[in-house]
Amino acid sequence: MSGLNPVFIALDFPEAKVAWRFLDQFPADQQLAVKVGMELFYREGPAFVAALKDRGYTVFLDLKLYDIPNTVGQATKNVARLGVDYLTLHAAGGVRMMTAAKEATLAAAHGPKLLAITQLTSFTEAELQATQQIAVSLNDSVIHLAQLAQQAGLAGVISSAYESQAIHEATSDEFLSITPGIRLLGDAQGDQSRVMTPTQAQQRGANGIVVGRSITQAADPVATYKQVVTAFHKG
Repeated sequence: MSGLNPVFIALDFPEAKVAWRFLDQFPADQQLAVKVGMELFYREGPAFVAALKDRGYTVFLDLKLYDIPNTVGQATKNVARLGVDYLTLHAAGGVRMMTAAKEATLAAAHGPKLLAITQLTSFTEAELQATQQIAVSLNDSVIHLAQLAQQAGLAGVISSAYESQAIHEATSDEFLSITPGIRLLGDAQGDQSRVMTPTQAQQRGANGIVVGRSITQAADPVATYKQVVTAFHKG
């Protein structure tokens, strides 16, 4: 887990010029880790990702790939050419799908670390069971999917921080638990159901956190980012 920047800033902006305006507030030598999701990637495409890499940012491309194994493998092969550091796919796609993606990264010169989506942090327990028609608890579902991801050779999973400790107990020490749904005290919860502060996430065993609106919509994003980093490290 060495070398992991534990705080990813979610660049949940509608277009590149807004994202650059936000990033330009930070010192040029700031070693930021940023997450690019579907909203921005589908608007700006690979060129934006390449520009981020040119600036030296660690890039987490959150595309949540989910399809038949061959399609996901080929998609991962193409993404690997962008030089991104992390890429997400859905653990629900199964071991064969995740293995196809892993094999694609091994064939690349600098393949990304793969992170599997377990269950979305917007889900409540009742909503998960009603939607997916499963009888197990949300926690048990997340643990099962994390174990499948490890079986496929992935670097880690994305889940709520509520499940981080259990994920570590059910997988190997080096398996990563990266957690979105992070808010500072007093921030609006928004469309997330299972949220925690940076300190709480670290105490629960999260290796890294994804923070969006708490930083991007702050009056002073740079100061808030430093606050988040400090809070996570002191957790």
